[in-house]
Amino acid sequence: MTTTTIGVLALQGAFQRHIQAVESLGANARAVRLPEDLDGVDALMLPGGESTAMSLLLGANAMTDPLRALIADGMPVFGTCAGMILLAEKVLDGRPDQVQLAQLPITVRRNGYGRQVASFEADLVVPALGLEDDEPFRAVFIRAPKVEAVGQGVEVLAEVDGDPVLVRSGPLFAAAFHPELTPDMRLHRAFLNSL
Repeated sequence: MTTTTIGVLALQGAFQRHIQAVESLGANARAVRLPEDLDGVDALMLPGGESTAMSLLLGANAMTDPLRALIADGMPVFGTCAGMILLAEKVLDGRPDQVQLAQLPITVRRNGYGRQVASFEADLVVPALGLEDDEPFRAVFIRAPKVEAVGQGVEVLAEVDGDPVLVRSGPLFAAAFHPELTPDMRLHRAFLNSL
């Protein structure tokens, strides 16, 4: 039996924590920095970090078009925080030179919940992924994007105060928070189980 290989975008941000999470669940993880690093990966993770810096580094490393092509061809992706921003079709409050992969039909506002001092945690119930009321997922929000609109075919998996914070559209998952910053691996496991 072949082990799944997850490519983790490793240009900036919390990529090492995602690599550790993937490996703790028995899959192979590969740091992805250049187009050739994408060869042989079964799925991708786009980590949290600084979305503007990531988008500029995607361009500098000739990664934008290869990533767009793979995602458009159906590559499963889990984007967290800045990864959600990269996946979004529309970004409010972004820089004019900020590049988007624009593959997920959502509109997000960068830092929609406020700056670093407004960081917070929330318990999420995610019944679609088997995370019920008696075992909520503790989500960590740091300069998180706020989902302001979801397009056709986007399933809202979890909300905070009525705002979507975890969404899925086909093989694309996106979280406004940082699941890698807790010891709870259930969201990473759910993504791996979806492959």
